[in-house]
Amino acid sequence: MQKKEIPSSTFQSFPSQEDEIDLIELGGAIWEGKWLIICTIFIFALSSVYYALSIPDEYKSTALLAPASSSSSNPMAGLAGQFGGLASLAGVNLGGVSGGDKATIAIELMHTWGFLETFIESNQLEVEVLAVKGWDKVNKELIINEALYSSKTDSWVTDSVASLEGTSFIPSSWALFNQIKNRITVSRDKKTGLISLSVEHFSPAIAKKWVDLLIVAINKHMQLQDRLDALNSIEYLKEQINKTDIAEMRTIFYQLIEEQTKTLMLAEISDEYVFKTLSSSKVAEQKSKPKRALVVFLGVLLGGMLSLSVVLFRYFIKK
Repeated sequence: MQKKEIPSSTFQSFPSQEDEIDLIELGGAIWEGKWLIICTIFIFALSSVYYALSIPDEYKSTALLAPASSSSSNPMAGLAGQFGGLASLAGVNLGGVSGGDKATIAIELMHTWGFLETFIESNQLEVEVLAVKGWDKVNKELIINEALYSSKTDSWVTDSVASLEGTSFIPSSWALFNQIKNRITVSRDKKTGLISLSVEHFSPAIAKKWVDLLIVAINKHMQLQDRLDALNSIEYLKEQINKTDIAEMRTIFYQLIEEQTKTLMLAEISDEYVFKTLSSSKVAEQKSKPKRALVVFLGVLLGGMLSLSVVLFRYFIKK
């Protein structure tokens, strides 16, 4: 009588008791380590409270802006389409960039090292950018970091962020740029096209001042750039007029000069050349950060996770 072979697929493998995790036993291990968990959470809570209280308050000031002009109001748009190719060959900018595109260029420019370096130097903001570490609400005074800047002598102290220039130590341009770039936020609403310019600083008054200065600085920068481009174009076109005897070409060059002159005139009309202020900045009365409750919560959460991990690690090592 032959024995029937039972297919191996009919056998079911069951995990051994050694590989099973007993939830009751695991809960007991956590209960045994409750004091470690409680003490760790308590230490992390105290540390996070101390850290949260040591962070100085910062205030935000915001202005709402809009592009000062649109492509429909650009007097060069028609001429750019008619003589754009010829002007490009002649190296002349017809100013066909719309107001929206100028605003985009200006937004990107406000994030660059070169623009912010000039902005700091022209407004003498070195101390406000690098040496301030807090704000005295009672006396309405800045709290200066004496390790960087001496209030008594009104001079910079030699340290790792200072660079030698002549006989005096001043902050390096890179150090200033790294500090100020994190305090300036420029964003644009995709639906409305409106621009929000914000500055955060220890002092609410300085935050507002910087916003106002930035609006003036970027408008002047773009205005001056367009003015210089128009002057250079006019000078070049006059040279081309003297070089050619073709009446049609001379007529075209005169039309280009006329339009470049209009660009010069537009650059002198308004100080709000690129950005028009819809809502001016205000001195903030409430801090924008830090979120101290969130800092404490994250500290407690981190302490709980760390202590629980230690208890579970010890449990599995013993098992």
